[in-house]
Amino acid sequence: MALTKTAAPGNLLTQVAGARQTGALMVGGHPGGTVYVFEGRVIYAESPSAPGVGELLTSSGRLAGRTWQNALDLGTSTARVGRLLVEQGHLTQGELELCVLGATYDAAYFVLGADAAPIDFLPGATHWLGAVVHIDAAAVNREVRRRIRLLDEIFPNRRIDVAPVSPVTRPPRERVTVTAAQWELLVHADGQRTPADLAQLLGRAGYATIQELRRLAAAGLIELPETRTVDVPEFVRLPHPRGASVPRDRAAPAVPVISGSKGPEPAARHPPPNSDPPPAAAAGESNTPMNRPPRLARRKPGAKLPKELATDNPPVHQGTDEVLLKRIRTALRALR
Repeated sequence: MALTKTAAPGNLLTQVAGARQTGALMVGGHPGGTVYVFEGRVIYAESPSAPGVGELLTSSGRLAGRTWQNALDLGTSTARVGRLLVEQGHLTQGELELCVLGATYDAAYFVLGADAAPIDFLPGATHWLGAVVHIDAAAVNREVRRRIRLLDEIFPNRRIDVAPVSPVTRPPRERVTVTAAQWELLVHADGQRTPADLAQLLGRAGYATIQELRRLAAAGLIELPETRTVDVPEFVRLPHPRGASVPRDRAAPAVPVISGSKGPEPAARHPPPNSDPPPAAAAGESNTPMNRPPRLARRKPGAKLPKELATDNPPVHQGTDEVLLKRIRTALRALR
């Protein structure tokens, strides 16, 4: 039974289970994943957004990395990785089953939770871990729906489950209370790690991590994915009329006037040769547009000025507050 279509993954899993098929139900999209069935029963599920059995066992410290790698080397080709861990005494059968159940339900939330996704069914495929548990497909679908409902009751935003996590720069209240698990997530969230990365780093189940992140979002302690700025402009557009840029070697009127300004404004810091100097500012108008620097070509933040401009002496502004200017410079450097 080969399937290649766009449909609800949960419904298609029910069809595969009803036909008592053995194989892999591969779900595309983001994040996607795979559900493995054996004679109509779910034996494992995996997704890029959920830590697998090996990641849970090694990140939590239950197994050493070399022990897990040795089991992979010996049992992958025969799908006996789980059985080898039990036979060699590294895990009990109960520990392995609990770990597989947790990883399967975590991944099933991401794989089967979508309303529609591209799906392929690969008959006869099995997972290298082996058939450690056998779960009824209807029970998996019920658990996925239950988890979706519980998370929506906490905070209805599924983008939090896959987007990088960023703590807010300032809490919304003077006093906030967080649990130990939430504190660990806030400490390790850096704006680049996704919930799956945090779960793997801390050795936790994926769904438990998402629950805490939804609670943090409801408390206003992490940024929402919709509010982040994706495309950052390369320059800041100031709220004044735009003027045409003039090359330095091109002659320009000595005193161009911009509509809405209180006085004339020079087009360039250095007037063209053999031209009259611009008129002096009237008394009491030391802060008029005459003191504005020339408009420069757009450049990326932090880029150096051309040498001929960088060596010029800056214009002198009467009545300048040096302390205020230092604060402004410090603030501008922090924004870069």
